Amino acid sequence: MGPRRYRIVVAGELSGRFAPAFEGMTVRCTGGHTAITGEVVDQSQLHGLLDRVGELGLELVSVNAVGDEDQ
Repeated sequence: MGPRRYRIVVAGELSGRFAPAFEGMTVRCTGGHTAITGEVVDQSQLHGLLDRVGELGLELVSVNAVGDEDQ
């Protein structure tokens, strides 16, 4: 897998204090959910991000690869 953009959605609207946990990613809150979007270079990094979501006790809603048209 080469670099690819992903959108990870978690339940709840995260405060700014969570932004450092997802450095390099865009964090946007809307409608009771938070979307964490950015480029992921490989599967290891993706799994690391998902592990971080779990470590922070966040409820994972979805994980999707996205193209530029989905931004």
